Amino acid sequence: MPADLDLTRLRVLAAVARTGSVTSAARTLGYAQPSVSHHLSRLESEAGIPLLQRAGRGVRLTEAGRLLADRAEEILARVDGAARELEALAGMRAGRARLAAFPSALATIVPAAVASLRADLPGLAVSLLEAEPPEAVDALRSGRVDVALVFEHTDVAHTRSIEDLSRFEVTDVFDEPVHLVRSVAEAPADAAGGVCTAPALATLSDADWIAGCERCRADLLARCAQAGFAPHIAFETDDYVAIQALVASGAGVSTVPALTLRAHRDPGVVTAPLPGAIRRIMALTIGAPTPVSYTHLTLPTIRLV
Repeated sequence: MPADLDLTRLRVLAAVARTGSVTSAARTLGYAQPSVSHHLSRLESEAGIPLLQRAGRGVRLTEAGRLLADRAEEILARVDGAARELEALAGMRAGRARLAAFPSALATIVPAAVASLRADLPGLAVSLLEAEPPEAVDALRSGRVDVALVFEHTDVAHTRSIEDLSRFEVTDVFDEPVHLVRSVAEAPADAAGGVCTAPALATLSDADWIAGCERCRADLLARCAQAGFAPHIAFETDDYVAIQALVASGAGVSTVPALTLRAHRDPGVVTAPLPGAIRRIMALTIGAPTPVSYTHLTLPTIRLV
């Protein structure tokens, strides 16, 4: 195995993997195409194993190439992050915090966190990226953000996890319940203030269901499977406002996490926490937070909001 791998060549390989071709990678990096080809050839020599193979007029990554490209994204993110932190520590420029978060978090806990950061650290530039967990993880791994706010459903064993999170520093933000949402017209006698006791899911096996985002839909399917039935999905939408409006109109029933209800609550629905149904909210970073690591200053702020 090689003692050293050149960072510039790793950056070239990562660009090829990300863009899908040598030509696109050259355009993205601002290099001449022969220069990209030269860097790739030298990287293969350094690695001691083929990283690319011909595919028609183009190239594709070998198994070793894909592995190294994935690790290159992590290495480059760490190096770039270290450079930003050193610049901030040396007073060369004000810091910045770049956060990726999913829509219901952006509509609830993130605005207060951003306001608190700006009040406490006027020199800190904060930018936000709306992204579902897989896209947020990818943005963190590639160095496009410093913190990824993500979620996963924890109590259904066969619900697919985001991915192996062992390569990241994981800070638990909080756990939130998942609610069953029905129309007021179907409200049971114990409903008060729009909240009631959840019935067994099996009693709703004949109902029309409204599914949310891909991960929420997977959780719904897994949860219904545990209850012994496959739900009839009548509507699908990522918009939690639309989900509640459809439920209020009598178009079906749904499940939504608590943050979506905090962001918007339709007066035409009643909700009930599903027993044991939990969505875990986490903040991911690359590298352990340090007292001078401004890229991680969002973590305690979000946790306290």
